[in-house]
Amino acid sequence: MILEFWHWWVLAVLLAALETVVPGAAFLWLGGAAALVGIALLSFPAMTWEQQLLLLAVLSILAVIGGRSIYRRSALKQPAGTLNRRAEQYIGSLHTLETAIVNGRGRAQVGDSSWTVEGPDLPAGATVRVVGVDGAILKVQKA
Repeated sequence: MILEFWHWWVLAVLLAALETVVPGAAFLWLGGAAALVGIALLSFPAMTWEQQLLLLAVLSILAVIGGRSIYRRSALKQPAGTLNRRAEQYIGSLHTLETAIVNGRGRAQVGDSSWTVEGPDLPAGATVRVVGVDGAILKVQKA
């Protein structure tokens, strides 16, 4: 069996392309390992196919472990998303009461919309800080 360096590069491209349709983010790292085997074969053309496969196996394991540690570190740095919990993005922000809070309920102007708020009784026009969320109701206190 004769493997040329470009065979490994074709395999690397195929594995990278496979990554776009198969979930899991593993084929990208395997493709990188195959590309490195191609570079090694270009540098050392006397490598046997057994040595090439052994090098591919070692580089694949290292690449997958390295890739997982990169993903793990970047996942720890990302704050919890609020994409589907819109109200939570307002925690800590200041808003003006549109209607007075009477008996613990009122409305506040939040961006271009009006939200129901709960908190201590306050007059309309008072500034409040969002301190929590209960569904679509903002929990507020006087700012």
